[in-house]
Amino acid sequence: MNENVIKFRKPEPPKQPRKPNPQLRKLIAIAAVIAFFVGAWAYFQYVA
Repeated sequence: MNENVIKFRKPEPPKQPRKPNPQLRKLIAIAAVIAFFVGAWAYFQYVA
């Protein structure tokens, strides 16, 4: 019966991309710093 009625609906908001877990991000940053120092130590130990 209401086939000719236009129903206005709010558009669904776009989904935000998932951000990595803050704790995981912090862990990755700490691991990168440790890897940098280990690499620097190995370079000066064996190359320089």
